[in-house]
Amino acid sequence: MPIKLPSFRQRREAYPPDLWTKCPSCEEMLFNRQLDKVRRVCPSCGHHFRLSAAARLDLLLDAGSFEEHDEGLQSVDPLDFVDQKPYPERVAAAQAATGLRDAAVWGFGRIEGRVVATCVMDFSFMGGSMGSVVGEKVTRAAEAALEARVPLIIVSASGGARMQEGTLALMQLAKTVGALERLRAEGVPFVSILTDPTTGGVFASFAALGDVNLAEPNALIGFAGARVTASTIAAELPPGFQRSEFLFEHGFLDRVVHRSELRAEVSSLLRYLVPASFEEPPSEALSVPAFRPLSFLSALADRVMPDLEPEEPPPNGPRPAGKATPGSVPAHSSAPAPSRAPSSGGPASSLASGMSLEPAMDRSASRNGPPAGTAKREAAAEGATQEATAPDDAVAVAAPHDGEPRDG
Repeated sequence: MPIKLPSFRQRREAYPPDLWTKCPSCEEMLFNRQLDKVRRVCPSCGHHFRLSAAARLDLLLDAGSFEEHDEGLQSVDPLDFVDQKPYPERVAAAQAATGLRDAAVWGFGRIEGRVVATCVMDFSFMGGSMGSVVGEKVTRAAEAALEARVPLIIVSASGGARMQEGTLALMQLAKTVGALERLRAEGVPFVSILTDPTTGGVFASFAALGDVNLAEPNALIGFAGARVTASTIAAELPPGFQRSEFLFEHGFLDRVVHRSELRAEVSSLLRYLVPASFEEPPSEALSVPAFRPLSFLSALADRVMPDLEPEEPPPNGPRPAGKATPGSVPAHSSAPAPSRAPSSGGPASSLASGMSLEPAMDRSASRNGPPAGTAKREAAAEGATQEATAPDDAVAVAAPHDGEPRDG
């Protein structure tokens, strides 16, 4: 009786491409399902693999809270650029491979219940290069955060500006920086998260302008490559140059955070970084202020300072023609002379009542001739003070004289 041996299945020579992943740091083969459970971080050496935009949003935001905006934006070919193949074909191939319209996605979401505006870049779409669409989405995210007054979070992963769009791509640097400057002036916080890699024009523009700059461990961060930098300065670069730990030691980054702690770190930062609020007072308070300094000072001056009377002209000082002292009758006036009833108060009472002695002096001089004490009367006419010092002569001047004139 023939013996039947068990049949063995032939060993596969090819495996599904998404089944295993080799760690570039420790070269260990990692099973993808196990790798996804640990947020694509190597359990042996801690190497952080690159994440897609969807995986990054699931890592940071609350489940189901993300609402994408402007998902229909797509790059065009304004320069008819052709390198190995035309630019539209390259964009179409990247869209088919990633399922994205371009290298950035932005919208609103929540982190532990707090509303935030977020923009996430995907390096798998043409190396995360920043063209017109990426710059427009970053700018719209900043403007939307300013309008809603919510924090802005941008996750960068890019190789720089997109060369297929030329100067239009370079102008996105100025546009994004201008939007973030308006955000800073209004007191709205901006948290920048730099992942591997963040280089070129993205690093030179919005990625390094956060109120708080966070980075993942061992992320490549810099403007130009290490080889270009070394050849430019003609010097050997220090170890770990352009890595997140090197930048943190030299003060360019605020924190280097492990991916498993990134969500909690951002949430704690949002408790402190609260958008500034500028509340205007009601219109009634603006129309009638509660305290008016000028009116208060004017009322206080009226109560404290005494009323100042107008100064009287000197008794015998120069007078303009046609003007008379109050209560007196000019020599050329045709008005009747006042009565010469003797006053009990003497010359002092006459001066106090505002009456002038000049008409009486003129009449007595014309009736009785030059009286005695002419020099004293002239001195009395120069000032009221000197008149008060000679009461006898003043009474003699003011009193009427009857009879014949006396001899001098």
